[in-house]
Amino acid sequence: MATPAIVFQDVRLAFHSNVLFQDLSFAVDRGSCTCLLGPSGCGKSTILKLVSGDPALTYTGMIRCEGDETASGRTAWMAQQDLLLPWLDVLANVLLGAKLRGEVNKELEDKGRELLVHAGLGKAVHARPATLSGGMRQRVALLRTLMEDRSILLMDEPFSALDALTRIRLQNLSARLTSGATVLLVTHDPLEALRMANRILVLEGSPVRIAADISLVGMPPRDAGDPEIAANYPELLDLLMGGKAA
Repeated sequence: MATPAIVFQDVRLAFHSNVLFQDLSFAVDRGSCTCLLGPSGCGKSTILKLVSGDPALTYTGMIRCEGDETASGRTAWMAQQDLLLPWLDVLANVLLGAKLRGEVNKELEDKGRELLVHAGLGKAVHARPATLSGGMRQRVALLRTLMEDRSILLMDEPFSALDALTRIRLQNLSARLTSGATVLLVTHDPLEALRMANRILVLEGSPVRIAADISLVGMPPRDAGDPEIAANYPELLDLLMGGKAA
């Protein structure tokens, strides 16, 4: 049996007297998209920080990334804000991580240009972020994350600030470009979770616990008429709206 990409075992995390996690345990399969779904403030983003090895968080229990206790060099992060540098053009923003490490070469530049073409940004290579729409900026941020070439992608509500149509398009692009990678996606939107995930973990309570663990059939992104969405959407709404995940 393959080693899971991410393992939490009996993890406890407290901020002073406030216990956020108590004996939190779950595992994430390699090459899958697992969604953490729950209301704001339930600890979803904190789980991503723990996976990334944030040194500001002190916990007990065990967290492993690909069998190792350190996440160094294994994770890349995409946030809700695009965090593009306004003085750099699109290609330079996509290559930012490699630039900071002194690793930029022609091969990487060609890869960056190729990704921009795939994302519909081939004509915006030398544009500045201020000239781009919100959806275009998030596409650049997604490509910058992918260019880090990490085995685990941590995505913290990356599409929540976009309008509905742009969000759907970005979900489709993300699912296509991250296929085969291990993705841990945070969202408070049950429809986004159903469209994007192979598996959904619903978080609730204080301390936080996993209220539901739902495995989905088929590959994302799912269309609105996909039977998996129709079958699971009512349950997710009950969990999020009925007080079970409040």
